[in-house]
Amino acid sequence: MRVTSPRRQRHNKTLKLAKGYKRSHAHRYKLAKEAVLHAGQYAFAGRRLKRRDLRTVWIIRIKAALEDMGFKYSRFISALKKSKIELDRKILSELATNQPEIFRKIVKSSGVK
Repeated sequence: MRVTSPRRQRHNKTLKLAKGYKRSHAHRYKLAKEAVLHAGQYAFAGRRLKRRDLRTVWIIRIKAALEDMGFKYSRFISALKKSKIELDRKILSELATNQPEIFRKIVKSSGVK
């Protein structure tokens, strides 16, 4: 069995993460290390953007369902908070698209005008 040094193990770990990168970024440790660090930053930012985009989609779905009923989104959210109904936008969006009758009952019970 071959024993590798901690440095070699660290280098191999980074190079394994950089597998598939272009040119020497996949083969040279110094460049691979930088590429992996930047990729991690982009991945983190991308996850934040994904959440932002999903929230926008949920709001659009709720707004569309409310417009069919003749209500405004901002007044509906305000009425929900006043009547202490704690449903997040993801759940409201699912209800609006998949179970409109339950969504209508929530709108009625919120007391939106």
